Amino acid sequence: MPGPLEGIKIVELAGIGPSPYACMLIADAGAEVIRLERAAPGASPDDPWYDLLVRSRPSVGVDLKHPEGRQLALELIAQADGVIEGFRPGVAERLGLGPEDCFAVNERLVYGRMTGWGQDGPLGPRAGHDLNYISIAGALWPIGRAGEKPVPPLNLVGDFGGGGMLLAFGMCAALLEASRSGRGQVVDAAMTDGASSLMTMIFGFMSAGLWELERGANLLDTGAPFYEVYETADGGYMAVGAIEAKFYAQLLEGLEIDPATLPKQMDRSQWPAMKERFAARFKQKSRAEWTAIFDGTDACTTPVLDPLEAVVHPHNVARSTYVEVGGVPQPAPAPRFSRTPSSIRSQAAPPGAHTDAGLRAWGIDAGRISALREQGAVS
Repeated sequence: MPGPLEGIKIVELAGIGPSPYACMLIADAGAEVIRLERAAPGASPDDPWYDLLVRSRPSVGVDLKHPEGRQLALELIAQADGVIEGFRPGVAERLGLGPEDCFAVNERLVYGRMTGWGQDGPLGPRAGHDLNYISIAGALWPIGRAGEKPVPPLNLVGDFGGGGMLLAFGMCAALLEASRSGRGQVVDAAMTDGASSLMTMIFGFMSAGLWELERGANLLDTGAPFYEVYETADGGYMAVGAIEAKFYAQLLEGLEIDPATLPKQMDRSQWPAMKERFAARFKQKSRAEWTAIFDGTDACTTPVLDPLEAVVHPHNVARSTYVEVGGVPQPAPAPRFSRTPSSIRSQAAPPGAHTDAGLRAWGIDAGRISALREQGAVS
């Protein structure tokens, strides 16, 4: 069945990390995305490939520095609704594929740009990674325990939450506007901006005097005994998120702790002592035992699963949250649409594995492809 973005055509100028993730989301949702990148020698669609971010779209081997490769890219862009690039600021312009070059052949084009620092500002030209971007956005500082240094949250906050998802949202919003106005525009998605946006609620808490800058002293940063991870007798862990009073009551019931023996739930001065008591109680049973005790309750207490355990958890299995494509387990497309469901259109494949088929699907005939290959523009 067609996805919600069926009929939308996107040219992806291949990058790494967050821009491929944005393109994966858009392609899973039904858009026709063609990925232009340098080919791997002897690439075949049947080769095993584990960069799952490149699924659902063909990879075409193009040398964008070759004049004919650039011309081919512009021909594809002329028939597209959008283009996405993840280069440092100024690189696309030097290739002759910047916004003005592309608008000259397609004024309705939505031009998405994915960077860490943004297209301007003092840090714009500098190198960086997720950790750097979230550090200056104020998003890294609060993540960690009391008395300890900040903990890198993998690369989920900058690259994917504040980057790829931000770009995918920006592209969809601008494509909707272009369908009404007939005019394109640039979407400047910066991971610093996205990570800052993810901090909106915390800024609200700070303004209301409900959040301290000290790590591990607040409601959601392991400061509270009822929002914490506790080790079990067998070395497993349970995640506790029983914030509301009625859920907290069920947590205490499962732990067999009499509320009358505890301070009030929101007495912050007593939180450290309460955490010690909860921790000692959780150490008395295994993860499986605690999972069984809290199963079917609203205590907001769940086992901490590793990624492979998550794949086979009954809830995830029931919802098909994970799927297997080409023998590789991976997250299924999200979110879910009731009438036009997203789907994984094709398995991930090496760079350049679909050069001929991908170009033919966009109207480039076999003779032209052969000529481009002889010239060294495609491979």
